[in-house]
Amino acid sequence: MMMQRYVYLLIGLLWSGIGLHAQDTTYAMRLGFPANARVLILHMDDAGMSFDSDSGIIRVLEQGVARSTSVMMPCPWVPHIVRYILGHRVDAGLHLTLTSEWKDYRWGPVAGAAAVPGLTDTTGNLWPDVADVVSHASAEEVGREIEAQIEKAERMGFHPTHLDSHMGTLFATPAFLQVYIQAGIMHHIPVMLPGGHDSYISQQMHLTAAELQQLHALGKMLWDAGLPVLDDLHNTSYDWNIPADMPRDDEHLRKWRVALYEKTLMELKPGITMVIMHCTHTSCNFSKISDSGDIRRADMLAMLDPGFRQFLQAHGFIITTWRELMQRRASLASSRL
Repeated sequence: MMMQRYVYLLIGLLWSGIGLHAQDTTYAMRLGFPANARVLILHMDDAGMSFDSDSGIIRVLEQGVARSTSVMMPCPWVPHIVRYILGHRVDAGLHLTLTSEWKDYRWGPVAGAAAVPGLTDTTGNLWPDVADVVSHASAEEVGREIEAQIEKAERMGFHPTHLDSHMGTLFATPAFLQVYIQAGIMHHIPVMLPGGHDSYISQQMHLTAAELQQLHALGKMLWDAGLPVLDDLHNTSYDWNIPADMPRDDEHLRKWRVALYEKTLMELKPGITMVIMHCTHTSCNFSKISDSGDIRRADMLAMLDPGFRQFLQAHGFIITTWRELMQRRASLASSRL
């Protein structure tokens, strides 16, 4: 599985009615950060997916440098992580989940299969692949499931700090993307979308000038709705394959992963960049779910590494959260009343 493989591949098909927006400053500067600051949201996906996922995320929140996460509401370990979130005021959003990608470890839609039949396969679970969702589900069903996931979180007393997209499914078609953005605006919840200069994600995804202009327009739409906007997105870590000849003990995994994070973070331009990772404290059971355990454990080890913390400090990176961004955006809006 390649995380968010579909991100931005169809962004050029966005609605023709959206105007273009010239970027004259970073969203970080608009929110009051220094002009040349590289501001990071170190973000851990897949909370609630498994006990091992929750354990890795909690360990990093308590001992490491990453401070943000998002929850997969259809998954079985959600009550565990939500109790922790509520007890510790964690910066936690919703990892809006429209796929169930593993072979034997599956989950169904929060709305129920009868309410969103196009989102489910013959087992009643969510489709395993993004392409299946695109082929079978309507935008209306996607919107219905998004609302069900938000409503479930709110019923639990969990108000998400932001919305983002598991496997990038909500970026797979213009209609899905529109539903995603509208959900954020309607609920006044920040939405994970890089609407700024997009230097890093543009290089990684080979975005065209027209695609970048359309991302800028979407960013302006969110900003004008009173929501904070990312300047860039770092979403490459899941595709960093472990060298075949490298031992997979913790020490080798940690050093390898830290080196990659340090190299790529130095490539970032000033602005707010969300850095996506998957921190998991893998047990012997995780291999029954996925073969990605070593990569996910490596992320956890990197975020716990004292040397990586020192690297961030030495190079002046500012670590923020979605909660702080929304507070800054709200304060900016109120000051203009």
